Formats: sequence, structure tokens, C-alpha cells
Amino acid sequence: MNITGFTHSVNLGATMLTDKHIDIIKSTIPLLENAGSAMTAHFYQRLFAHNPELQDIFNMSNQHTGRQQVALFEAIAAYAKNIENLSALTTAVERIAQKHTSFNIQPDHYGVVGHHLIETLRELATDAFTTEVEEAWIQAYQFLAGIFINRESELYQQRSAEVGGWQGARAFKVIDKVIESDLVKSFIFAPVDQQAVIGFTPGQYLGLEVQPTGNDYKEIRQYSLSDKPNGKSYRISVKREQLGVPGKVSNYLHDAVNIGDEVKLYAPAGDFFFVNRQTPTVLISAGVGITPMQGMLETLADNNHNQPVHFLHACEGSEQHSFSKRTGELVKQNNWQQNVWYRNEDAPQEHITHGMIDLASIDLPTDNGNFYLCGPIGFMQFAKQQLLKLGVGESNIHYEVFGPHATL
Repeated sequence: MNITGFTHSVNLGATMLTDKHIDIIKSTIPLLENAGSAMTAHFYQRLFAHNPELQDIFNMSNQHTGRQQVALFEAIAAYAKNIENLSALTTAVERIAQKHTSFNIQPDHYGVVGHHLIETLRELATDAFTTEVEEAWIQAYQFLAGIFINRESELYQQRSAEVGGWQGARAFKVIDKVIESDLVKSFIFAPVDQQAVIGFTPGQYLGLEVQPTGNDYKEIRQYSLSDKPNGKSYRISVKREQLGVPGKVSNYLHDAVNIGDEVKLYAPAGDFFFVNRQTPTVLISAGVGITPMQGMLETLADNNHNQPVHFLHACEGSEQHSFSKRTGELVKQNNWQQNVWYRNEDAPQEHITHGMIDLASIDLPTDNGNFYLCGPIGFMQFAKQQLLKLGVGESNIHYEVFGPHATL
């Protein structure tokens, strides 16, 4: 996948952005904004036409929904707008680099992507894409690629060096498959080589690779780890996606992957995880967004966490309430607080309310608590707005988006 004109072993000192380059990049911002997601749609069509093997890496379901195109456009626009202040992108770079490692992205991939990005700009903005503009964008892309390549290299090396660590795909066997609710099943994986597995911080995810029956390409998905680390196995809990674009991988896992079957896993990654700040912790989830929260709860209980914990969850009803029995046990054993909202079912217990989540109706540590959100984007936006209205500082609100990133 070597593309002439792009440096694959880029480092921060190899590509220098001059003031002229920066001025040119900034001058193209209106061009990018005018093109919008049509530019990234064209980019992906071009990429997959010329390099169909990359369909093994990219989530094609997100291509069909358009979420990936929007996420890429927003990332390119943010880079152009902050090219003089890249520190503003530190969080985004870390999030993307973590995600890339769960696909085993390599330096050569950046050359391919860079080539098609430049050619997309050339094809969609022929008159505006002068030699100077092309040079500036090549330099800017190589500079950014170098940042990602270096950070991802660090992450790969760190994980490979740890006990139970590895890089790339590793074979695991399904040792248990458990029904958690109407739509969610848990899968427990142990390594085929019977060696130790690297630990993780609760909230992180695994990269899982399968090739569903009849599929021309492999599929890689990220699933939150839903239990505490144990050094021997991993648990993920997968919702069967039926609405809209049916989940190709989730339905395959539910229907066709059983105890004894093998899959390939990529080492745990992710920048959304519990940090012990010695303050009250509030875990807020909806639907399958409960999965990283369950891992946090299990870990907090195992560590005898000495700060208050509030567990808040919303779902359609009891039939879709995953881990309800186990969560109740942990809350009772540790004297934590729990509130649940069922949207389409009357409340059968004291701590369960019928309707939409209402954070103002309960006593929360709004002055010093840290709030973790996970669930559908609309739900998290709804919850975040409630928290801000209650006076919670934005820096105390942490969230995870399943799939391409979106800003709340």
C-alpha cells in the first residue's frame, strides 16, 4: 500500500509547517465548509474503489449511515481551524489514536489515506486547488500523520511490553455466552494460547475481528469491556442491532458465534475510563451504554472504593434492563445509590421510575462529583444539558460515544 509522495515513517521533525503553509490551510477553511460531508463521501468512495482491501478495517455499516463521513469532515475542519493551536486537539488526537490501535492501523495506511484525501481535494476543487494549496495540505497532512504514527507506536510498544500484552490480532475462544436481557448477550473470551491477558482500565473497549458468513471482508468492531480485569479472560456484552441498518456483526455474534468458536481480538484501548479523583462518582447510562458502567461498578466494588457511588440507568423496560440483578447486588453490598427509569413500563420497585430520566428529581453531588455518561447520543445530550443546568462543571462530565465520535 505504498503511495508515492507520502512519507510513511514520519516523525515530528520530518515535516515542517511554515507560516505560509498555515496561512494557506486557514484560507481553505471556507472551501472545506462549503464542501461539507460531500467531500468525505467522495473520499470514501474513492478510497474503497482503489483500495477495497481497506474494507477489512473500516466499519461499512457506519459508511451506510453516513456517521463516518460526518466524523471525518469534522476532524479535518477542526484540524484546519486549530492548525496554529494544535494543543486544542490533544484530546481528539488521543481518542483517535486509541481507536486506531484497536484496528491495528499501521504507518502505511496513512500514506494511502493521504493520497486519496489530496486527490479528493483536487477533484472537487479543481480551480482552487493550486500547486501552493496542494503543497500546504501535503505538509499539513504529513505533520498530523506523524503525530498519530508516533503516538500509536508508543501505545503498541507499551501494550506489547506489559504482562499478557500483544500487538495485532490474537486468537481467543468463546468460553461462555450469557443472555443478559432481550437484546444483549455477553461473550467471555479466553486466549487460545492459554497465556495471560493484559489488564485494562474499566471503561475501555476491545477490538473484535470476525468474518460473518457470506461476507467478502473481515469486520472489526469495538465493544466495551463489561467486567473487571482478571488477567485470564475478557467479557463484552453485545446488543443485537435491529433498527435502521441492522448490525452485521452484532447479529452474527448473537446468532452464529457460540461456546468453543474462535475470534480475533485486539488489545484493550480507549480514552474513556474511570479515574479515581477521590470524589463522588455518578455513572449514567441508557440501553447498552450500561456495559462500560458495569465494568466500572465491578472494579469499584472489588477495590472497596471509599467514595459515594450513584448508579443511574434508563431503558425501555425490565426485559431490556441488562445486569439488573447483579447491579442490585453490588449497590446493596456497598451501600451505593441506584435510580432506574423505564420509559415504557410501570415502576415495579421503589428505586425504579416510569418515564424519562430526570436528574433534578434526585440528590446528586453536583458540586464535586464526577459524572460518566454512555448511551445513545441523544440521551447523552439530554443528560448533559440537565447536569449543566444543575451546575455541574463541564470538566466533570466524561462520556463515551459508540461508533464514530460526536460532540455532545
